[in-house]
Parts: sequence; structure tokens; C-alpha cells
Amino acid sequence: MDIIFLFKIAGIGLIVAILQQMLSKSGRDEFATLTVITGIIVIIAMLIPQIIMIFDDIGSIFDL
Repeated sequence: MDIIFLFKIAGIGLIVAILQQMLSKSGRDEFATLTVITGIIVIIAMLIPQIIMIFDDIGSIFDL
């Protein structure tokens, strides 16, 4: 994993946290919840190719 990749995840988390706080303070708790769920889905979508790459590397190390 690259350090830039970690910064991207941290940036998304920071933006989602700010949006969630703003929406919940303005009384739009449903939108705040949807924002958090969307942020989690985006981060998981970013992590899936990295996890597949790790499993491929492990498989090539052990000749599976």
C-alpha cells in the first residue's frame, strides 16, 4: 500500500466527518447517516482491489 492511498482514505474520512457534523447540527440526521454510509461504501470500494492484490501476492509466494 502506498502512503498516498492512506492519505486518500484519511481525506475521505475527514470530509465525511465534517459533512456528518454539519448535517446533524442542522437537523438533517437522515442525510448525515446516508453520508456516513456512502463514505464507508466508497472506502470499501477503494480497499477491495488492494485486498485482492494482497491475496494474489500471497498466492504467488506460496505457489498456490
